[in-house]
Amino acid sequence: MKDLPKSEKEEAPLGLRLNSRLIELLARLQEIELEDFEMDVGDLEIWLQPGAVAAPPKIVPSVKVKPTEIIETEFVPPVETYLGKVVEVKLGATKGEGGTRGKTVTIGGETTPAFYTFERPMPHPPVVTVDVFDMKVPLAKAVKMHVKDVLEDPAAWARLAVEKFGADLITMHLISVDPLLKNTSPKKAVKTVEEVAQAVDVPLIIGGCGDPVKDAAVFEAVAEAFAGERFLISSITRDMDVERCAKFVKENGHVALSFTPMDLNLARELNRRLYDFLPKKDVVMDLTTAALGYGLDYAFTNMERARLAALMGDPELAHPMSSGTTNAWAAREAWLEMAPEWEPRELRGPLWEVTTALTLLLAGVDLFMMMHPAAVKTLKDIINQLLSGSSGNADRLVEWVSVKI
Repeated sequence: MKDLPKSEKEEAPLGLRLNSRLIELLARLQEIELEDFEMDVGDLEIWLQPGAVAAPPKIVPSVKVKPTEIIETEFVPPVETYLGKVVEVKLGATKGEGGTRGKTVTIGGETTPAFYTFERPMPHPPVVTVDVFDMKVPLAKAVKMHVKDVLEDPAAWARLAVEKFGADLITMHLISVDPLLKNTSPKKAVKTVEEVAQAVDVPLIIGGCGDPVKDAAVFEAVAEAFAGERFLISSITRDMDVERCAKFVKENGHVALSFTPMDLNLARELNRRLYDFLPKKDVVMDLTTAALGYGLDYAFTNMERARLAALMGDPELAHPMSSGTTNAWAAREAWLEMAPEWEPRELRGPLWEVTTALTLLLAGVDLFMMMHPAAVKTLKDIINQLLSGSSGNADRLVEWVSVKI
């Protein structure tokens, strides 16, 4: 500031001397830019205008309020449309249809997964067939106590199963034809089936002994003797003469049960071989039931995959499914005498069977082969409940929350 007059130098405060021209520029422009500026500061004070810095938000402590009611909201189920459809198969034939049955049973026809009634109603409810044997066989005590008086009378056994147990069909197991057992003739097997057919008027399922050669001979004799009845021949397997079996099933107006182990590729292969001789409406699938205690999750997954594949358009798996639910009795926990916490066998056995059935019911099974009357009744009651559209008792359903064990 050497250009300031001596009088102004003396009047300016110490440390900062501004001439009139600089003050004029600062007043007009509201800013000034200094170069090569140095300042010696003792105590520095910074003044901030109110509002220049936002005050931190005031934290209000949350108040915990105990809910008094459930928030109500509308639920809209996701409705899907599927490309495929399960084939409808009719079992049994009335007199007007060329048979002698008093009623027929139709299974299959689904266009949605099992019990997706919010999408479309199920065309036909799943059905139950009760096992009957043509000779006395060892049975679990819980089952034997209900059929002990008819163990050696297949016709009476079948009548009991229909009139008292509520069976929709009867499965006649011709195990006495087994070469390792009695090795009875096909002619004798036909006579046994005739006695059962006269005792009941429901459709019949004809089971063999598991020997592929003997079963083929027995099935052919039965198929010819009861032409037009639309019996379900249980079963045709890959190790049998598939062409021969398919031909006598077709020529005599019956239905084939295509049985394969838990492998969908094998099921497709056997079904394709049957298609050369049979229409799809004459084929039911059995993908093997691994019951509770023997890999039930595998059976469920396999059957569910088959049903979903059918709905997605796989024609080789678009068949009704049958389950040998009585395999549940092969698990020792179903019949063995065990510790008290396992409950009495009279309850544990049928629970074992019905648990197997209910699990596979949700996978899409259409036909259940069963034995214990309590298991049969429970399954049929639950099917009716699921298809009735009525709601359950909500208060009772949530009681488990407060149950003390």
